[in-house]
Amino acid sequence: MKKIPIAISSCLLGNKVRFDGGHKQSKYCLDTLNDWFEYQPICPEMGIGMPAPRPPIRLIDDEGDIRVVQVDDQSFDVTDELKAYAENKLPELDDICGYIVIRNSPSCGMERVKVYHKNGNPAGKSDRGVYIKEIMKSRPELPVEEEGRLQDVKLRENFITRVFAYQDFKDSVKDKPSVDALVKFHSRYKYLVMAHNYADYKKLGQLVANNDGLELSELIANYELALMECLKKIANPKSHSNVLYHILGYLKEDLQPEAKKELVNVIEQYRNGSLTLIAPVTLLNHYIKQYGNDYIAQQAYLNPHPIELGLRNYI
Repeated sequence: MKKIPIAISSCLLGNKVRFDGGHKQSKYCLDTLNDWFEYQPICPEMGIGMPAPRPPIRLIDDEGDIRVVQVDDQSFDVTDELKAYAENKLPELDDICGYIVIRNSPSCGMERVKVYHKNGNPAGKSDRGVYIKEIMKSRPELPVEEEGRLQDVKLRENFITRVFAYQDFKDSVKDKPSVDALVKFHSRYKYLVMAHNYADYKKLGQLVANNDGLELSELIANYELALMECLKKIANPKSHSNVLYHILGYLKEDLQPEAKKELVNVIEQYRNGSLTLIAPVTLLNHYIKQYGNDYIAQQAYLNPHPIELGLRNYI
């Protein structure tokens, strides 16, 4: 399959662009995700002409206005330059399906970047990095995650699920928009959406029905944002089990009693924490190949990302 275009903080690829002249190379990004993602490295500081190495910068609270200034010289303020760089960069990011950023960065940190008072004391609050904040404001549907948080197995699986779903949506719906394309996409993603949030599942179904008579472009844009907001919510064993039983319902007429009992037992072991999600999904896929129909076999829930990534082995 073709690689999915992803933006990434340049330092995570081993490029020596940090303030100290070093990097923050991510082995997971380089050794594992590199097989599936085509990276577009970005360093906002270098992009606005700052050298490496360079004096460090930080976020400060200037009477409620968050600014990015040099630690030892607050007259050196690059807030406006970083915002302008983000605005100018956006057209180049039209094709990306995700963004992996470095944590704690006053330009790129996705969350919990420490804010200081002008006198250098901590302000007791945090914010996003100024550059990525502008990107996320302009692209609220875009999957964004910090590299450090990818060490959490649930956050990692969630982010990669969103990236693959977003790429599929762009290819299946946005590239050749039509109501039929949207209906078919929603049909394939029904159970994946349900696993993440049942209320959102109903909301997306109502959107596809389009009882409000929205224009096609508005309908697709609304669905896109609602879909990505839904998938950002972490699915849990209870919601996964609910979906697994829904899918089992398509097989119950064909399965032998012993096979059905085994499948139910595996789902319950997963729900109780004795097994990981890969066990019931693998068993379901096995029986779907034998007895399933096209509708259930095409469900994105069954294979939301490449099995080689092993993401469901740990959740």
